[in-house]
Amino acid sequence: MSVNGEAVRVRTEAEQADEPGWEVDPDDDWALAVVATVGRQLRLRREAAGLRAGEFAVAVGYGEDLVYKIESGKRIPRPEYLDAADEVLDAGGLITAMKEDVKRVRYPKKVRDLALMEARAVELQLYDPLHVHGLLQTPECARALLAMRRPAYSAEEVERFIAARVARKAIFERDPAPDLSFVLEEWTLRRPLGGRAVLRGQLEHLLEAAQLRNVELQVMPIEREAHAGLDGSIEVLKFEDGSAIGRSPAVANGRPVSDLRQLRILELRYGIIRAQALTPPESTAFIEQLLGET
Repeated sequence: MSVNGEAVRVRTEAEQADEPGWEVDPDDDWALAVVATVGRQLRLRREAAGLRAGEFAVAVGYGEDLVYKIESGKRIPRPEYLDAADEVLDAGGLITAMKEDVKRVRYPKKVRDLALMEARAVELQLYDPLHVHGLLQTPECARALLAMRRPAYSAEEVERFIAARVARKAIFERDPAPDLSFVLEEWTLRRPLGGRAVLRGQLEHLLEAAQLRNVELQVMPIEREAHAGLDGSIEVLKFEDGSAIGRSPAVANGRPVSDLRQLRILELRYGIIRAQALTPPESTAFIEQLLGET
């Protein structure tokens, strides 16, 4: 295949190759293997088409240096890069089909592992005393929280975490949908981290989520004199085969546990927290009141 004579604006390194969030994590063996395989396939197809790297770069509208980085497995290709490569190399969708594998490697390994467990769960019980739970955060809220981290995350790390959190939201679109139970702390719904506009968007998003038939949101009021969640966050994921995995800083130093005794402790605490919190209808009315005040 030859490159046509049309003028194509080539994206510079500053615009594309140096964008944060597209570097390969050197400690993630699986991601390294996926990106290396995709890069090798791209190079073999380019060579089979009789295109030099520079010619191919012009055809797809990206810099030649970026082409070399992707083909050598040093850079994660963007989805639009793969789409353009598929068209230029006349691959009939085979290159485009790599987007699913490539999309996963953008996410940090620990987040990827969590997403895999969430994808299998039929019931999730979730409590976070410090923030709105990640599954409920808007991208704007997530970005604001990540930007406040000290020591600071790099721009690349921020982009990777945001992409991962957005991807985890696919759990709300599953069919059949899992049962999701969240307990939120009132103070996390009042403090305008990131600004008032970010908080308003977050509250509006919570009200939308609360309307889903498989989602229950409950708010723990600040004025409560008894609180069973003082030992930290709780996550309990239950699976179709009857097994479960739980996690809390107060149990096994925060490592995931499947021991029945430890799970019983987590479920007991979560059950008491839910009983102490506002009911779902009361919580929805409370969030609506906060939105009106914000």
